[in-house]
Amino acid sequence: MTTFPDAEYLILSSRLIPDHDGGYAMAILSRARQMAAAGVGGGRGPLILTFDPGTPADHARHRRAFDERDLITGTDRMRNLFDEASARSGGAAGWLLEAAEPGDPDPALEYRRIADAEGRPVVGLPVIHGDPDWHITTAPVAVYGHDGHVAGVVAGFGALYRAWLAAVVAGLRADDGDKPVVVICESRQLGELIAGWGDPGVRLIHSIHTIHLEPPHTPDAPLNPLWTRWFTLAERFDAVLWLSEAQRSDVIERFGDEGVHLVIPAGVPAASTVVPGADRVPGRVVMLNRLAPGKRVDHAIRAFRAVLAAVPHATLDIYGGGAERDALQRLIEDEGLTAHVVLRGITGEPVRVLDAASAFLTTSAFEGQALAIVEAMVRGTPVIAYDVPYGPRDHLANGGGVLVPNGDEAALAAAIVRVIADPEEHARLSREAAQMARRVDPDRVTEALAQAVEDVLAAPSRRA
Repeated sequence: MTTFPDAEYLILSSRLIPDHDGGYAMAILSRARQMAAAGVGGGRGPLILTFDPGTPADHARHRRAFDERDLITGTDRMRNLFDEASARSGGAAGWLLEAAEPGDPDPALEYRRIADAEGRPVVGLPVIHGDPDWHITTAPVAVYGHDGHVAGVVAGFGALYRAWLAAVVAGLRADDGDKPVVVICESRQLGELIAGWGDPGVRLIHSIHTIHLEPPHTPDAPLNPLWTRWFTLAERFDAVLWLSEAQRSDVIERFGDEGVHLVIPAGVPAASTVVPGADRVPGRVVMLNRLAPGKRVDHAIRAFRAVLAAVPHATLDIYGGGAERDALQRLIEDEGLTAHVVLRGITGEPVRVLDAASAFLTTSAFEGQALAIVEAMVRGTPVIAYDVPYGPRDHLANGGGVLVPNGDEAALAAAIVRVIADPEEHARLSREAAQMARRVDPDRVTEALAQAVEDVLAAPSRRA
């Protein structure tokens, strides 16, 4: 049985909102539950800290939704900065007032005022329009006193976030002594803001969830501008967790090995039994993803005209929501496919969807781990995927699906027909897909994470 070192554990996420953050949210919450199962936090798991400035009522509703779906071990294991920034008597909490320095908001900036449940001002957040680097500015954040007036400022979002983290850690140490603190950061923006956290008792582990490259997403392609600065900070983390060996290798080849880069994929429980092919709806193909440009759902819709020419009873059920919904619905209608291709919206039952499907389809332009592919494969559902970085090739290396040349819609249609029209081929791919589950078994993944924690605790902090 996996055992984690005796420490306090925190997971940091910029936000976690039910049904809005897709595989990213599920991967984070699954990690926390797997750590709980390994005994972290006395079986209650790590604390999950979020930083989105919603209302306390919103955050409470999100926690209840996750709890009702059995995705967290209890609502008290999720905490939010802005819920804890206010004092009962009004104004900012003591930890925030202590962090504030004399000063005033910048009169040239617009401010978003965050209030408590009674409408009393707590903090004023500078609004930096049109700047993707808004989070690293040192524009003053206003801190309000109990009298409703500005009591001082902190130097930007980084100072605000670090002040809260320091207060959380101080509270943990007051309760449980001077244990080391292990922070698993799940967000690039948060990582940039806490990379300089100098507490010698804190170890920072940064988990990566997406690709770092721009089109054409080859290893030598331009860096996504949002990641350029991050790579200058990577060596300050005690460990960096990549989802695939391919991405880790590309990063080391390009930037060098700083001794921090590890491969730890998201763990996905295997199905207790693989659903027999006879129980699946013949010809039903499903997609589970956001309706966003990078998912290229339009490729799947156009390819389905050719699929229907070979398999007239085939259907494509597309689950998910997003900005592209209206455009995709128009495309379905323009292609005359309304009887066979349906936008189903967000589902709370992905397992049921996958167990009834003959195949899972993804047409993404890029991935991090492609968690939905893993979830399909552990259910024994064959996968058809474009061969894009990172994820599909890693998962399908030993079978379980068909890799299609990136962007080739004709090849995509042919692959779908191959999987759903040939019973023997379908059965073989289904068996291979289920066998792949051992690679992402939560016990193996959690054991690898526990070993990574043990290793970073045995070494000095890289920020000391």
